[in-house]
Amino acid sequence: MYVTVNGARIFFDVAGSTLAATPEGPKARPALVVLHGGPGFDHWGLRSYFDRFADVTQVIYLDHRGNGRSRGGNGSDPTHWNLAQWGDDIAAFCDALGLDRPIVLGQSFGGFVAQSYAIRHPGHARGLIFSSTAATLDLGQVIDGFVAIGGEEVRAAATRFWTRAAEDDIRAFLKLCTPLYNTSPRDPSGAAGTIYQWDMFRHFSLPDGEIWRMDMRAGLAGVPGPVLVLTGTRDPVTPPEKSREIFAALRPDAGIYLEVPKTGHGAFRDAPEVCEIALRDFIKTCG
Repeated sequence: MYVTVNGARIFFDVAGSTLAATPEGPKARPALVVLHGGPGFDHWGLRSYFDRFADVTQVIYLDHRGNGRSRGGNGSDPTHWNLAQWGDDIAAFCDALGLDRPIVLGQSFGGFVAQSYAIRHPGHARGLIFSSTAATLDLGQVIDGFVAIGGEEVRAAATRFWTRAAEDDIRAFLKLCTPLYNTSPRDPSGAAGTIYQWDMFRHFSLPDGEIWRMDMRAGLAGVPGPVLVLTGTRDPVTPPEKSREIFAALRPDAGIYLEVPKTGHGAFRDAPEVCEIALRDFIKTCG
């Protein structure tokens, strides 16, 4: 399905209904808006995990403008590919669909967008989940993170991917470095169905891209809770100290912090049951 948001044609999909049948009649469920990683990817790789929450929420996925299937309108214009625009898009998307104070979950790059949304539209969400993400990033630290797990033999592949991202660089990174993201094998169905927009990745993630200039720490102090910060101890690209940095920037009464041992990028991929319990508790807290 598509909706036009701020001049961009945004693709979205839904799991679960907005109304639950109860003995007392229909009861509204909160919406859980799931923001995918990347940049340049689509939402498909998250479906196999987050669809399970459709029994208690309406789970809504979207492809950010310029990512995945969202290439129509000014979604195809690189001048609109930035965190301020993506953050504004989330608020406008929710308003267009009539979502009343959703719970917004951002994974990785989606967490950058979720932070931008939360800072620019404080109180628009009833709850926020920042999963395996960061408020600041440093290129050298990211490359060192892959080397720490994969050894010196992956340094060249990681460096070329994050500094050049030519077609052969992408192939080498996917072969050598993608398996290092997690401590358990990824669901092959997610990778098989994912749409990649590599021009988007290059625009945002090469050395002159916004990913290396962003710093959302000051803005996070104005974000109301509740906020769940979720991370894994063995994440090469957004290591746990990045999630601790986010948590420290939040108001003392706003944040809940969960660091899951022996898990990587997207702790839910390596410890699905532990994370499901935490996420269900948080959804219940948000009401």
